[in-house]
Amino acid sequence: MLSLVSDLLTVKENHHDARPCVVHGPRVRTYGELHEDVRKLAGALVVAGVRPGDRVALHLEKSIEEVTAIMAIPMAGAIVVNVNALLKARQVRHILADSGAQVLVTSYSRLKTLGQELGAVDRLRTVIACGHRVALGEVVPETIRVVDMSSAVAAARGSGQVPRIDRDVAAILYTSGSTGLPKGVVLSHRNLVAGAESVASYLESTSDDRILSILPFSFDYGLNQLTTSLLVGATIVLKAHLNAADTLRTLQSERITGLAGIPTLWSQLLQADWEGINLSALRYITNSGGRFPEDLVREFRRRAPHTRVFLMYGLTEAFRSTYLDPDQVDVRPTSIGKAIPNAEILVVNEQGQPCRPNEVGELIHRGAHVALGYWNDPALTAERFRRSPAQEQGLPIDEIVVFSGDLVRRDEEGFLYFVGRKDHMIKTSGFRVSPTEVEEYFYNTGLVQDAVAWGVVDPVLGERINVAVTLRTGASADGDTLLAMVSRHMPSFMVPKQVHVMDSLPKTSSGKIDRPSVCAAAV
Repeated sequence: MLSLVSDLLTVKENHHDARPCVVHGPRVRTYGELHEDVRKLAGALVVAGVRPGDRVALHLEKSIEEVTAIMAIPMAGAIVVNVNALLKARQVRHILADSGAQVLVTSYSRLKTLGQELGAVDRLRTVIACGHRVALGEVVPETIRVVDMSSAVAAARGSGQVPRIDRDVAAILYTSGSTGLPKGVVLSHRNLVAGAESVASYLESTSDDRILSILPFSFDYGLNQLTTSLLVGATIVLKAHLNAADTLRTLQSERITGLAGIPTLWSQLLQADWEGINLSALRYITNSGGRFPEDLVREFRRRAPHTRVFLMYGLTEAFRSTYLDPDQVDVRPTSIGKAIPNAEILVVNEQGQPCRPNEVGELIHRGAHVALGYWNDPALTAERFRRSPAQEQGLPIDEIVVFSGDLVRRDEEGFLYFVGRKDHMIKTSGFRVSPTEVEEYFYNTGLVQDAVAWGVVDPVLGERINVAVTLRTGASADGDTLLAMVSRHMPSFMVPKQVHVMDSLPKTSSGKIDRPSVCAAAV
């Protein structure tokens, strides 16, 4: 029985296996080599003073060293706090300070860039640095000890395996909040293992798979690619997404069988030149993190009819909630499907009662994937992680579920459809309007690549609707033209008052559209 993240390295005795586990350019580590690397680094962490429950932050570019550290930190009994490589020094400082990180694992070059920002992190005492050494001068505060990773690993004696149980915290993932600074979602060993088991089940993953990893491991969606790959003994190929043409070439040259992406990636890939590209090995793709426009789904299906398309919905607080069986993609391409294995999805109204078919309600996730709450934020934890409304009366222990804040509806056949966010809903002229529904009209013009709708306070209407869009490559239209096109099909109360055509929309570090920043930029 798998209980801990480190158990993923010993499935089917993978730690004795000479099969390739992680590929990064010309570098390859087998399962046996990776397991030994992880054991040694865990030992070095223990020698460096890391104790069970300590937060060890990780700030590295996608690399074999990052994979090794992700697995070694929980093996040493500590909690991995993976900081997105795209974040700047002040953002890194916030996460280090908020998590109470005592140790930071990073590269020498990144350490030099972080500089004196680290001096403001009260609990940080040790930095373990890897890669090519550079002169640090007086960049690092004197209160922080810098340890060379290679030297520490070489000096470590034995394994750093520290006994843990599946309820113990394994990771804190920082995710963008609807307001304010990023918040840390606390994940147990069981959360991460259960996520790997569920996804491997419905993707029918095997040791023959070669998975292309483009998404950051600081993103729950990207991290699951790693854990799923390790669970089944597959090979994971690490790659920075430079451009669509480069990604297509990698899919072909590496004989990739599985690719996970977000809507922006699919849009970019479908605008690239596929002439001469052979993706016959690509068994499946998965989408999460936003809407995969229906016309793009159909175009991908046309170009790669042999590739199974999994449309998924998830939230960091419960990892993954639903997926649409690929056999249903052509039938209902706008659905987010049904619950993943080992999860139940409830849809309830404002009174907490189950919704009728096609009645809009809040999605609630129950099961092994539900996180432990938010780090250092008991108020927000109490708001989102609550007693299950489905729990039978009389049971002595309340089951905690996560209230997603997302509005969905379930049709008569049980398939779910995303409607919008509770906290993004627009109330105008007495109507509650979903931004997603407004955005859909703009996507249907065939000219728009990305769209964001939001409400602006209005003394008469309550809120008036504004929309910001970017156009597809080769498309040409101004805001008035787009407004005229969509208003012919929209109910009058839903028609936006203003449409902003922008060159690009701000994105979060995980590649999702940053709605608050879009609203600010479009003012």
